[in-house]
Amino acid sequence: MTVEREAGEDDVDVFMFSFQQQQQVEVSSTDNFQVNVRKSSPNQHPTWTELTCHSNCQLPVDPSYIWYKNGQQMEGKTKKINPHPVNPEDQYSCALSGYESFPSPSVYPPKLPSVSVSPSGEIVEGSSVTLTCSSDANPAAKYTWYKKNVNPDLQPLSKEPQLVFSSIQSSDSGEYYCTAENQLGKRTSEYIFIDVKYPPKTSSVSVSPSGEIVEGSSVTLTCSSDANPTAKYTWYKKNVNPDLQPLSKEPQLVFSSIQSSDSGEYYCIAENQLGKRTSEYIFIDVKYAPKLPSVSVSPSGEIVEGSSVTLICSSDANPAANYTWYKENQTLSQEPGGGYHFTSISSEERGIYYCKSENQYGQFNSSSLFIDVQYAPKLPSVSVSPSGEIVEGSSVNLNCSSDANPAANYTWYKENEDSPKASGQIFTITDVRPEHSGNYYCEAQNRRGRHNSTLYLTVVAGKLCSLMFTHT
Repeated sequence: MTVEREAGEDDVDVFMFSFQQQQQVEVSSTDNFQVNVRKSSPNQHPTWTELTCHSNCQLPVDPSYIWYKNGQQMEGKTKKINPHPVNPEDQYSCALSGYESFPSPSVYPPKLPSVSVSPSGEIVEGSSVTLTCSSDANPAAKYTWYKKNVNPDLQPLSKEPQLVFSSIQSSDSGEYYCTAENQLGKRTSEYIFIDVKYPPKTSSVSVSPSGEIVEGSSVTLTCSSDANPTAKYTWYKKNVNPDLQPLSKEPQLVFSSIQSSDSGEYYCIAENQLGKRTSEYIFIDVKYAPKLPSVSVSPSGEIVEGSSVTLICSSDANPAANYTWYKENQTLSQEPGGGYHFTSISSEERGIYYCKSENQYGQFNSSSLFIDVQYAPKLPSVSVSPSGEIVEGSSVNLNCSSDANPAANYTWYKENEDSPKASGQIFTITDVRPEHSGNYYCEAQNRRGRHNSTLYLTVVAGKLCSLMFTHT
């Protein structure tokens, strides 16, 4: 006996077998039997199915048929039957009465479809992947492919036994299933999970909390990347040798109490066995109150009266500090640059100075800076002690003093005498005599200059009278 499949009309698949006719029916070996299957159209009753026992043989008048369900003979001798319902396990065949040994091939709905993936093993993005659906069915099943959680009312992914991805992408990951359907029924496969592996996509970095970062606060940097398998992360700081120990090998880089020295640009590397990706830089700008200000004077070295002098105050601060200069608690100025300028410094500006640096996060005072202005002696003042009438034979002190920096040295002279009479602020004359009368002057001198002052002494009627005159 030979069995073959023919295409029938009206959505009918035909299965035939041929046999040697015996007794009353004249047939040749090419004659055959088959079961025709016809299902209702969609606008008719959805469960209506018609099976017809058909033969191309020359049959007797009013032939009688035998129907089998799952190998068991059914009641009735008609050419057509309408089984209801058709269960997935049911199989139907027919035969001509008297020729029960030559039944038609069985027809049956699809068995549970099986799904497979090729190639087997790990699926890497960009590779070619084929999903195959197969099911035992007669008539042969038609196949449809779907992806789980995608509306099946939409266009199916494929209406072929195979679903082909010529270059599979990460977005294709998910669960797939197929349906196998013929005129007797429809079965849905189990899900097959497609896990597409791929290297990290673009890595992104974020900082928490967002907004301004203040020294001493807790700050967390987070690195994230779409990758399969999950990426491992490594953190680095820009311009720090990456061959050294990384800052962190976790998705997060945590500063429990961030410091000003932590300011800078950071980046992370996301990596799995398929590749790695480096993030863009994220800049961390740590705000902080001024550190201890440093103070200096320009030009350095000795400060001479009349010269140009600048006091400089600087402090590490973020944002930049505002500066205020003080002289012994007297406010001088508030200048953004931290400088205080003397165009022509005077001796009166000698003293102790300090500055204050300040921003919205705090303030700090510098240490004291002593400004020592050097200048030539001012006009000396001279005096006689004791004052008033001086009795001949007594002692008298001539005093000379001058404002000078550094301190002045004093020398006493008598007019018309080349040699100095004395050195020091006080010139003492003991046992005063008339010949001591005359014009005396003192000279105050330091390395910045000198200045003179004159004193006149006169003896009258046995008494020494003093008159003081000064000139420069």
